[in-house]
Amino acid sequence: MKRLLLLLLLSVFNHTNVSAFVSSGHNVLNPTLIFSHRQQIRLKATKSNGGENVKSLLTANRATVDALAKTFPDVPEMTRLRFSLAFPSQSEARRALRESVLYRTGAGKSLVENAAKAVKQATANGGWDNESVRKAAPHAASINQFITPKNIITLSTDEGDLVYVIRASLINDKKLMNKVSVAQMSEFFLYVKEVHNIVADARSLKSGRFCEVIFANDISGVRAIPDSRFSKALTESSQQYEKLYPALAGPTMILNLPFILQAFIGLIKPLFPKTVQNRLKFERAPVLAGLSELTPLSSNNDRARAAFLREVKSLLR
Repeated sequence: MKRLLLLLLLSVFNHTNVSAFVSSGHNVLNPTLIFSHRQQIRLKATKSNGGENVKSLLTANRATVDALAKTFPDVPEMTRLRFSLAFPSQSEARRALRESVLYRTGAGKSLVENAAKAVKQATANGGWDNESVRKAAPHAASINQFITPKNIITLSTDEGDLVYVIRASLINDKKLMNKVSVAQMSEFFLYVKEVHNIVADARSLKSGRFCEVIFANDISGVRAIPDSRFSKALTESSQQYEKLYPALAGPTMILNLPFILQAFIGLIKPLFPKTVQNRLKFERAPVLAGLSELTPLSSNNDRARAAFLREVKSLLR
């Protein structure tokens, strides 16, 4: 039983870095902790609206940010800042950014361009048209049948961070993986990351506050280990997260853990990488637990969304 519970939690945790960009409502897209030795630099940054100030982070990391610009003059400053924050030396940041540039100009060029075009269309009228992003996703015709606002939704905090809410138990991963290959599913997940990255960077530049993605993994209803093909796609995509999108992931919350699993938290936490442990929180979220699905968090129910976002803010204190 103990082994099964641990596997369930670890399987659900794989959703942390990968899931669909499913968002709805005016509070969705309106206008780390990384490595320990970098945390000290980030803590020195001036706070802005409850978060780190982009200007201060740029000042603290100016040497690396400018060094990367000499090698990669076409890479935006915000991207160079994220790579500077995520790696302990200029050489490691340069090596990682080189791999990212090769992906974005090679194998991932079409995906990156489609994501940028979709976000542009979604924001064309000053708000956010989520269907533009969903329809442009790779293999959307097959995947969007299973990834919906019922099981995954992206919200926004008042400060500008994205809150990525996932209820894995409502994803029929077996039927989903009968429709697509592992490679296609992984590509879909990378598209999601790219959209989140575009939005987070745009918000950071506009507000001056360093924006991140907060992960809220709701364990409610989990009874079985995910389909092996789905797990493989999740794993492959997760391995790309820090590699292609460093310093984007913020706090990770594992919410509404069954009582029987709570006794094993001390054993479970060390199983995760240290960079994940630094931002990992196990909490109860009564508002979220009270929802049979995530749809009420959309714009159709301002009260439910507001209550949940207050809950998130409280849990992150």
